[in-house]
Amino acid sequence: MKRLCLVGLSLGVFAGALGSAAAEPTPVHEVATPSFRNHVQSVLTKSGCNMGACHGAAAGKNGLYLSLRGYNDDADWLALTRSAGGRRLNLADPGRSLILLKATGTVPHKGGRRFDVDSPEYTTLARWIAAGAPGPHESDARLVRLAVLPDHATLTPGSAHQVRVEATFSDGRTEDVTRWAKYTSANETVANVGDTGDVRVIGFGEAGINAWYLSQIAVGHVTAPYTNTLPADLFSSLAARNFIDEQVHAKLRELKLPPSPRSTDGEFLRRSSLDTIGVLPTLTEVREFLADTHPDKRDALIERLLQRPEFVDYWSYRWSDLLLVNSKSLKSAPARAYYGWIRQQVERNRPWDEFARDLITAQGSTLENGAGNFFLLHDDPRALAETTTQAFMGMSVGCARCHNHPSEKWTNDDYFALANLFSRVRAKNTDVDGERILVSTPAGELIQPRTGKPQKPRPLDGTALEWDAAKDRRVHLAEWLTSPKNPYFARAIVNRLWANFYGVGLVDRVDDLRVSNPPSNEPLLTAAADYLIAQKYDLKALMREILRSETYQRSSETVPGNAGDTRHYARYYPRRLMAEVILDAYSQVTGVPTDFKRLTENGDTTALDYPRGTRALQLPDSQIASYFLKNFGKPDRTQTCDCERTAEPSVAQVLHIANGATLNDKLRAEPCRLTARLATAAAAPQAETAAVGLIEEAYLAALARLPEAGERTRLLQLLRDTPPAERRAAVEDLYWALLSSKEFLFNH
Repeated sequence: MKRLCLVGLSLGVFAGALGSAAAEPTPVHEVATPSFRNHVQSVLTKSGCNMGACHGAAAGKNGLYLSLRGYNDDADWLALTRSAGGRRLNLADPGRSLILLKATGTVPHKGGRRFDVDSPEYTTLARWIAAGAPGPHESDARLVRLAVLPDHATLTPGSAHQVRVEATFSDGRTEDVTRWAKYTSANETVANVGDTGDVRVIGFGEAGINAWYLSQIAVGHVTAPYTNTLPADLFSSLAARNFIDEQVHAKLRELKLPPSPRSTDGEFLRRSSLDTIGVLPTLTEVREFLADTHPDKRDALIERLLQRPEFVDYWSYRWSDLLLVNSKSLKSAPARAYYGWIRQQVERNRPWDEFARDLITAQGSTLENGAGNFFLLHDDPRALAETTTQAFMGMSVGCARCHNHPSEKWTNDDYFALANLFSRVRAKNTDVDGERILVSTPAGELIQPRTGKPQKPRPLDGTALEWDAAKDRRVHLAEWLTSPKNPYFARAIVNRLWANFYGVGLVDRVDDLRVSNPPSNEPLLTAAADYLIAQKYDLKALMREILRSETYQRSSETVPGNAGDTRHYARYYPRRLMAEVILDAYSQVTGVPTDFKRLTENGDTTALDYPRGTRALQLPDSQIASYFLKNFGKPDRTQTCDCERTAEPSVAQVLHIANGATLNDKLRAEPCRLTARLATAAAAPQAETAAVGLIEEAYLAALARLPEAGERTRLLQLLRDTPPAERRAAVEDLYWALLSSKEFLFNH
């Protein structure tokens, strides 16, 4: 009888009070009848009934199929009220409804007990059943805003904090939905969050506390400053070159993180060269830069780097990674045309919005207009939608192909509305091998499997096109995508550039820009995006500001108090060089180029396919037969994901550097730089001076610095003790030691 009595009580609340931190909740009895769309679905989601491990699985569970996290209200209502002969509900006696008996463990349930009979969850479902189990209706109030309160809290490790979540609906009603939201922490090393929004701070730094409710996400922030005691005038006395330094310093001040000092000239020269053009500075460049006493020499270096031909090589290669240039998916000629188009954009310093617009709206011959190969790589509207958002918005919408996105606001309807913008692109064959002609047709729709109908074509958060609009749908998409009003476009490319130069993106990973993965410095990301828009999407303009910033020019060495920082740029973060950069650097330091052979479609290698002296960063295609590049993390360019490239260390890498052919054959090669340098040293009148010069040249070429006194002394003694006949082997060992060191393999 207890269960039946609860149906008539008005003691339950849709969102129960959770202690003093929560505001007075909205009682259920103020809502005449609990809404299936807004109330019943949230109970099922919070209780785990419609999650992937239960009835929300693709095949359902034990005959009951519910949409994942309740994204399909109509289908879920039918499943609960009509399927299985309607046996899951008892409208005459709600307490005997199977969904309540199983969820409370009154009858056997493989999912176990999900809630108690005296819980708000039980009360909500019972009241809904007692009202006749009404289904979703177009007139239902819709969730329009979700908020985590307070939106920011400053705490200390070991402290507890209770967040409150408020939902505002289209009818003006606000409900406390703290009990019904699902929570995650964006940084588990700083704070954990429980099922009821109870936060426990466990470390220093910042964490976003994500609340998910009815397919919307809100984020609150927790800051736990470090316990460093800093001089009162530390930040006021810090030099700030631009908006980057101002925003970074503000964050460091908030977190009580002391910044590292400025990098040395040698460090900055090597770092900026590798980050901007992917090439080590030459011996001459190192000597001249270290000897230069002009106060503006770093700014002058930045300008030179931005104008170097290697800049075009490096960024053409990086964008080819992003846009998947490869002859495995395309034939050789189209792949070269695609790469050629990308390279042309970099050479011309085309603004990023024009770059994206021309790519997305490409038409005509795929050999004459290489951008058209973007569509041949993705010959399905859904794949085009997913790649476009990943490449140019830094976000993945793939989850919404089957159901509402579990960690974003994008719905299944949003996904198919976006994909339908690509449904009228056609590719026609020609008599030329590898050539296709891209055209936009006036008809064709993408059918949404869930509804059996197409969605009106619409960009994410954009306006829909009418069905009979004569405009090329891709043009409508490109206009929305590249509009300054679209916040995702500028932020995505800013974040990619940021990760390239600073080692860690403001949002990490760079293609995971979602509400539930907040940036480490939101004001900085906003300011950088606004700057890029003001510069009309000139990427070089933003690169220049990055390189000029004191933040970028800091040392990678830690100081007391900032060793734990990995996200807020108190120092430069060392990172392993790209596979291609390492290989090119080996060739540069030894003076022995790498020969590259192309992989054919069946996996065989061709004859030498590129001119001798071609660098890895000049290769137009990813299909290269290179054990070194493959082993050190070069991507295959088969998916638009930053995860394709890896810098993870492995035993195979260690063994290859120690015993493999790549480095050792270059050191033993005739002729090479070592041969010429040894001949010069042997002919010098002063053997000691020649030995010092040989050692210094090795350090300058590999590390852009002179050897320290202790290093010089030990190496000189080594050369003195080495018989002339073994001198070559000793120098090879010296170069091998430098080229296998962390200092060489990492940018720092």
